Amino acid sequence: MPNIRARLLAVLVVLCGLCGFLTVAGSPAATAAPLPDSLPFDGTALTVSAGRFVDATGREVVLRGYNVSGETKLAENKGLPFASVADARKSATALRALGGGNSVRFLLSWAYAEPVRGQVDTAYLTAATDQIRAFLDAGIRVYPDFHQDLYSRWLFDDDSWYTGDGAPKWAVELGNYPDESCGICFLWGQNITQNGAVKAAQYDFWHNAYGLQDSFLTMAQKTMTHLRQGLTTEQFAGVLGFDPYNEPYAGTYTSGQTSRTWERDLLWPFYVKFRARMDAAGWQDKPVLVEPNLFWNGNVSKEEGGLLDAGTLGSRYVFNTHFYDQKAISGILMWGNAADGQYVTDFGTVRDRAAAAGTTAIVSEFGHPLNGSTAGKAPTVLKAMYQALDSRVKGASWWSTPAASGPVLSGNQWQWDIYYGRHHELMNDNPDKVLTTGDAWNDEDLSAVRLDDTGKAVLRQDARLLDRIYPSATSGTTLAFTYEDRSRDGSTTLTWNPVPSSLPSVAQLVGSGQYGLHVWRSGSGSAPTELHLPASFPAASTTVVSDLTTVHAPPAYTATTAVGVAAEPGGTGSRRLLLTDTDAGAVHYALVANGATAPSAALLTAARGELAAWAAQRIGG
Repeated sequence: MPNIRARLLAVLVVLCGLCGFLTVAGSPAATAAPLPDSLPFDGTALTVSAGRFVDATGREVVLRGYNVSGETKLAENKGLPFASVADARKSATALRALGGGNSVRFLLSWAYAEPVRGQVDTAYLTAATDQIRAFLDAGIRVYPDFHQDLYSRWLFDDDSWYTGDGAPKWAVELGNYPDESCGICFLWGQNITQNGAVKAAQYDFWHNAYGLQDSFLTMAQKTMTHLRQGLTTEQFAGVLGFDPYNEPYAGTYTSGQTSRTWERDLLWPFYVKFRARMDAAGWQDKPVLVEPNLFWNGNVSKEEGGLLDAGTLGSRYVFNTHFYDQKAISGILMWGNAADGQYVTDFGTVRDRAAAAGTTAIVSEFGHPLNGSTAGKAPTVLKAMYQALDSRVKGASWWSTPAASGPVLSGNQWQWDIYYGRHHELMNDNPDKVLTTGDAWNDEDLSAVRLDDTGKAVLRQDARLLDRIYPSATSGTTLAFTYEDRSRDGSTTLTWNPVPSSLPSVAQLVGSGQYGLHVWRSGSGSAPTELHLPASFPAASTTVVSDLTTVHAPPAYTATTAVGVAAEPGGTGSRRLLLTDTDAGAVHYALVANGATAPSAALLTAARGELAAWAAQRIGG
């Protein structure tokens, strides 16, 4: 959560354009049925290889989506993200169709999984499994997360200004902790380092006082066993892995201990134990997504870390981190809005740390408040964060230095809560403090979605920002990627990556519309490259300029179509663009634009020539 970071003061295939498509370079019209979409994930699991997520065909996979959801931190639905499976299905469909996501970080609660020490609540685990299945059946990959903030709600008095989530009541009662107090605190996250009760409880967990950590690990193994047994083989293939513990922090360092030695001596051994529990529960082929000290990459509060002494993590671990702009959230440390390239260095550090650890990375939380004194920064802060996930090069430099773009990062925005503004939460079980507004948790307001008066899911943020082109599966290796979303800050359209004047035909083709450009080196697999196609790219007004072919209003995809459109798996109405190459080791490119009018054949040919020359000069062979 963002305030945690601030210590100083968080089955549709579009066919409407088939009759008018225009091809250059001899791509034939498609008449066969579109790519089948009845099987989510095509029945394949993801693994980690060569610093990337890869599917069974060897394609490089990028995961994008949201956290589902902060509702788990509340008592009103007993630690579940949703009141019902029907609500989970509604949320999953909207997340795909409106938010463009192909993955979720699914929050679970230790408190509700093990309300009595040594006894897991199978009813809770079954309900969680049923809700997870709703997302898997919608073609959305899932990784569960045992979530905690400020250790536990039972640390806090019923009249406290703050609350927590995570550990069960019995775990708190074992510690006989002092009465909680944050002193002079402006943001809830300050409790992490200023509230004596929170600090003592965190310390006890990491030092396994009262056998707390042993109990947690046993509960986690039983949870994972229950989840695996409750899902079909095909559904379980859609489960990415497991995030063991949200935003770990020492509580208090012992004499002579540093944040780095705490990670080495306490946090990393915990992850090794969790890895063993995953194996015992039948999750041995799935990675554990390990988070470093939560302050390792803060841009105000910062401590040395990043699992620097864990050695090579390899394919059984994923480097899993969060990022919030503490300066922007503070309201006083960053004047004005975020700008082009604001976070490329921060997210570049994530890429570098994962590469040094011999694995891939995922940014499992990022975001910015949508209400309050700093909410006006949200459009630019979020645009800059998505930009940094896409590439480590800012927009002004991207066209001249695309080869420095780096791998496209996976990430899940905080958060996707359909109950936003409709909660009925008794804060710390106090009937005199009923929370209904925002996220109903410590004054947070970050949900990208809400329900309107008819019960329909609608976005609270610009759809151009959230529903994005991204390379969901690349047949080979991504060499460079960028997406200009043209999202808006109020009435101002933000363009941070304009096509340079040296490519006049490409600039004319793109015009004032959105565009994405993907450059990849082909692999030896037979499956096509896939780009998520936002709702703002209807087939009738989508243009693709590629070395493979050039087409306006791409047709339905078939095995003989170089470029075509198909439904995403899961039947939610979202779509993908598929690009088929027939070689290995060659550089390919594809520009995808959504100009309103059909370009001429001459303009398409000219744009293709400019891009070919640009790729040869800036990317190479």
